[in-house]
Amino acid sequence: MNQLFVTAPQPTMKRVADMDGPDFYPTPEWATRVLIDNENFSGDIWEPACGDGAMSQVIEERGYKVQSSDLFDRGFGDAGIDFRTSNKSVDNIITNPPFNSAEEFVHAGLRQCKKKLALLLRLAFLESAGRQKSIFSICPPSTVWVFSERITFYPKGAVRKGSGTTAYAWFVWDHDYQGPTQLNWLPVGYKTKK
Repeated sequence: MNQLFVTAPQPTMKRVADMDGPDFYPTPEWATRVLIDNENFSGDIWEPACGDGAMSQVIEERGYKVQSSDLFDRGFGDAGIDFRTSNKSVDNIITNPPFNSAEEFVHAGLRQCKKKLALLLRLAFLESAGRQKSIFSICPPSTVWVFSERITFYPKGAVRKGSGTTAYAWFVWDHDYQGPTQLNWLPVGYKTKK
């Protein structure tokens, strides 16, 4: 069996997604577990960029009913659904959006969720005059959960070595929350926990 070796983690900004091939970077399970264990959700959850189901399976294991879809067919969930143009209405949305569609996912998610939207984004998403005007001044997140441990995204099937160089956070928008954005740090230890 041929194994794909990656000698150094691929920073998000340098990744170019080959949607069907080796450049598909699934979300590590621990990165989803740490969100579910620290942020409460009530109701059903939609994972609209489910890929191979890595996040959906963790969310289901934690007892939630999950609807899974993706624009591309990776053998899990409903394929061919473009989250950005959907008119679906759901309780909650949890996903790791494609890097080049993050802002579109914020707008679409806020429109489609009734309770909470949780997006795994680069911490640097907080920067930008454009996002300040089009997102944060209009509808700031209720909570930004900063990862204390670095996430490393590997292509599917790669040998896992090294550590990531990009800081990430879970950005959570809660339609019922009133108040300033809370900045919290996720607990250490999830990366090595089985």
